[in-house]
Amino acid sequence: MKKILQITLGIITSVGGFLEIGSVTTAAQAGALFGFQLLWAIALGTICLIFLVEMSGRLAAVSKHTIVDAMRERFGFPFFFFVLIGMVLVAFLVLIAELGGIGFALQILSGLGFPLWALPVSLVVWLMMWKGTFSLIENGASLLGLVTISFAVAAWKLNPDWSSVGASLLPTLPEQDKVKYGYLAVSILGASISPYLMYFYSSGAIEDEWDRSYIAMNRVIAGFGMTLGGVLSICVLIVAAIALRPKGVQVDTFPQAALLMTTALPRWGFYLFAFSMLFACFGAALEISLAIAYFFAQGFNWNWSENLEPSKNARFAFVYTIIILVSAVPLMLHVDPIRVTMLAMALTSATLPLAIVPFLFLMNDPIYLGKYRNGWITNSVVGIVVLISFVLAIISIPLQIFGG
Repeated sequence: MKKILQITLGIITSVGGFLEIGSVTTAAQAGALFGFQLLWAIALGTICLIFLVEMSGRLAAVSKHTIVDAMRERFGFPFFFFVLIGMVLVAFLVLIAELGGIGFALQILSGLGFPLWALPVSLVVWLMMWKGTFSLIENGASLLGLVTISFAVAAWKLNPDWSSVGASLLPTLPEQDKVKYGYLAVSILGASISPYLMYFYSSGAIEDEWDRSYIAMNRVIAGFGMTLGGVLSICVLIVAAIALRPKGVQVDTFPQAALLMTTALPRWGFYLFAFSMLFACFGAALEISLAIAYFFAQGFNWNWSENLEPSKNARFAFVYTIIILVSAVPLMLHVDPIRVTMLAMALTSATLPLAIVPFLFLMNDPIYLGKYRNGWITNSVVGIVVLISFVLAIISIPLQIFGG
């Protein structure tokens, strides 16, 4: 029963890490501008993430190491520190965007502008981290995040042409706005293949005391959780393509995004969107804050665990305290969360090789994994992910400049 309940780790990783402001914004923009044409990018990102998350859990269950622990040991502290700078910078930008998403959801519900919510939201996230346990965060955020299933309900209500949906799982180029199309494809992949998901998931496996008996369940958790996130992102794109594209709405602002489900669900769509963003972004904010704290604590060999009192891992608690409070400052200064989101997704794509290449070496190291190291199928898939990551690293910033 305990192992079955661990599927909540996959749900929070998918809802709080996959389906959050980045995936919702990029999917909504893609649907509003290009119809179903970019569905393939979400599907590709989902497949890649399933393999990467499964590998993260397997490494933790077999070696009792998180990715960060193993990376520091295997490649040395100087290399790790270089990776830390890139990963934390991107995660910090994503955290700003997630806090902005929570503030925007509260703006919809209350009428008060999101800058006024920046500090209160940050304090609530911090208090949850300070007082909560990993199990509370894991189970509570998973349960609340299930409201995002309303995106699937909206997509079903709109009754799309499913043959066109299926055909769009193969890449095709649009007749115009090719640079914008490429920019959104890169942003979708950046929103899907977020390295902090891997760090959070492997740390969560250690927090939940996984061992080798969890290897089979890990596959179920990674497959189910990431597929759930991918399907919901696809539903967001479908809804935007049917409801917003004919009206010429491009989802450049949050008020435009709030219209996403009002066509399919006229009475409740506005509020369901608000609550979906509220809980998805709240789960993501917790997940990213933990991931950054895990990254510092494991990299510098500090004591760490969300299950310990802050007094017993003071440096770990100090990191998430500072990072959460500092993230509120740009929002209080009226920085647009959507612009931060799109920049963060492009930078995520640019830094993917930093996260994935050393991870692939770790997953083939017999010292850490023995007979459980990657097989040829997993290595082939991850090899494709590595190739994609290098391509994204090269093209993401130019596309951000010319198409973003």
